[in-house]
Amino acid sequence: MTKKMVFSGFGGQGVLVLGEIVATIAMNKGKEVTWMPSYGPEMRGGTANCSVIVSDKIIGSPIVQADIDILCAMNGASVDKFLPRVKPGGLVLVNSSIVTEKIQRADIDVVEIDATNIAGNVGSNRVANMVMLAGFLKKTDLFTLADITAVLEQRFAGARSQELIPLNVKAIEIGMEG
Repeated sequence: MTKKMVFSGFGGQGVLVLGEIVATIAMNKGKEVTWMPSYGPEMRGGTANCSVIVSDKIIGSPIVQADIDILCAMNGASVDKFLPRVKPGGLVLVNSSIVTEKIQRADIDVVEIDATNIAGNVGSNRVANMVMLAGFLKKTDLFTLADITAVLEQRFAGARSQELIPLNVKAIEIGMEG
């Protein structure tokens, strides 16, 4: 099993963190993993994306040029850039709070997630990436909520950061309901 994934959006939407969480979960499960970030010099507000490859076999290259299995697109520019590279039968998770144009490909599975609006209702637009992660969790069998929680506890290990874990978990749980 090899899955090629791209997580993309504006800088500040947490797409690099989202990809890093998926990669860390896979690594914790003993999978072969690559995580390759890409972002412009303006980072916050500019374009950011990362590619993640998860496999049972050694990965030859960390670069995902084409044949994307899963695209997580947080904005319209991400859909425009990466949708043509999603292979037939692939999965596209799109933040429908921001991307209002419907995806017109019948050969892929498209899941619209009202991530930014749901995150705002949870208490912070900054957890829209966690709402997207919930959609990812619902549509794949790559990990569980317990896997995510364990990585969040690793990531937010500092005392000051402990308040972030409940907010992120709440966003995921509410995202799972949607």
